[in-house]
Amino acid sequence: MSSKEPALPMATLENAPEISRRGLMLVLSSPSGAGKTSISRRLLQEDRRLTMSVSVTTRPPRPGEVDGRDYHFIDLPEFDAMVQAGELLEHARVFSNCYGTPRGPVEAALAAGSDILFDVDWQGTQQLNEKLPRDVVTVFILPPAQAELERRLRSRAQDSEEVVIGRMKKAADEMSHWSEYDYVIVNHDLDRSVAEVTAILCAERLKRERQIGIGDFVRGLIAAGPA
Repeated sequence: MSSKEPALPMATLENAPEISRRGLMLVLSSPSGAGKTSISRRLLQEDRRLTMSVSVTTRPPRPGEVDGRDYHFIDLPEFDAMVQAGELLEHARVFSNCYGTPRGPVEAALAAGSDILFDVDWQGTQQLNEKLPRDVVTVFILPPAQAELERRLRSRAQDSEEVVIGRMKKAADEMSHWSEYDYVIVNHDLDRSVAEVTAILCAERLKRERQIGIGDFVRGLIAAGPA
């Protein structure tokens, strides 16, 4: 006879107890051309528990944009009223248009255990950190080299030389804020960078303070005693 004990049946994922969790805000920032948009798209495609934050804006819709999916399109008086009422977690004026993140939907998603992806610059990141510091996870994406960043900007073939030079100058200022972020990734390769951000997201979801139901779960384990 074998001295091995019979294997116990493994619990399926369907039968595993759900532990309630508070959601998180995953913030990605980078200079233009570093790959943030490509990384964001892959994350949203591959992780159904992650949704994109939908901002409000005062600019008119562009062809193909849908209200409520791409942005919430509002007028300037309504935007100003939201700012005055404290209904925006972060906001900024870009040229002649205003953009902001509504507080209500974000707080409701976090309470429901949903995770939200943000594509904002370092100034927007600072504002989010001021409002909900315990819920924010920040990642800065760097290009592998200055020459590669310039190549990526020029390869778009949609910006003038003046615009490319302006973006390169702005990139230097944006990259100077890398040390304000929780994590920093150098985007040598898209697949690798997506895997690294996914690993960050997985680890942050498992943080003790975000698993708000873990206490009840452990007490249940202890109360059950030996089988």
